[in-house]
Amino acid sequence: MDQPGFRALLEGRKVPAEKMDSALALAERFERFAAQAGDLSTETAWAFSQILIDEGQNSEENFITLARYGLFIKNNIVYLAFLEVLDGGEAQENLYKRVGEQYGEALRDGVFAGIGVAPYGLPTPEKPRFMQPVIERLEKALGPEACRALISDSLRDLPDYASEREIYQSCASVEAYLVKKKQKFIEQMETCQREGRLFFAQEVTDEVLDFIRREPEMGGGVRVRNIVYETKIPFLTKQYLAETDPTLKRYFYCHCPWAREAVKSGEKVAAIFCNCSAGFHKKPWEGALGQKVQVEVLESVLKGDARCRFAIHLPE
Repeated sequence: MDQPGFRALLEGRKVPAEKMDSALALAERFERFAAQAGDLSTETAWAFSQILIDEGQNSEENFITLARYGLFIKNNIVYLAFLEVLDGGEAQENLYKRVGEQYGEALRDGVFAGIGVAPYGLPTPEKPRFMQPVIERLEKALGPEACRALISDSLRDLPDYASEREIYQSCASVEAYLVKKKQKFIEQMETCQREGRLFFAQEVTDEVLDFIRREPEMGGGVRVRNIVYETKIPFLTKQYLAETDPTLKRYFYCHCPWAREAVKSGEKVAAIFCNCSAGFHKKPWEGALGQKVQVEVLESVLKGDARCRFAIHLPE
């Protein structure tokens, strides 16, 4: 491994000096593991993740190091494999805490009985079997409305979006704010394409940009009276556009690491879980308006729809 080069990358990411040697050793260990496996595939990366879980070395810090290693060797397969184990890794732990805080430890323990909280870094194909029975029991125990309310703020650790307030106040109207949001999103995607960078997990092509530009609800939203309708960009838009099989199109659309593999395999994950995704659309609006808003899931791939679409209910 090019130790000086990877060290320079880590220094650029402000990795503390006292953690540098262990980060370099971890990357070298994975490199040896991949050499023995004979490839740098997603499966190899996930097998290494499982080893770290078994050893109790499955920290967020370690998986970030491995994702950075993938970037360093310019291998998107490795980078994305470790990015996936990081993506939403906190969600089930947050659900466990939230149920206990709002409904008590007895109900929490009953909901998680025999399942527990998934270990951090669990490979994506394993995640639905941990989440589905918990959500099913939770909906039965609380009822749909309370279950929806519990997860609608998102189970992810999202920013507070305080900066959206200043952007919103600089606009003359909600419509002007929506135009600015769309422009900012397009500019972000264009920058990714120009610099050859991924937008999270996906490649930005001309076809992807054209698709986003044609979809008025994507990246901004469309206001109808006091409701803003917003449609989520597919998780892997390039693959989504090329696919003809309806199930695989829904699979390429789904962003959720706790549900995506279930879409492809045919396993069930309760559609009410998509209210967690609604939080991604709810939180920026709460930051912009400085108050709580309600978001409704209109369509989702877990319900069998071809897309994920939300209604943001603006305050009167």
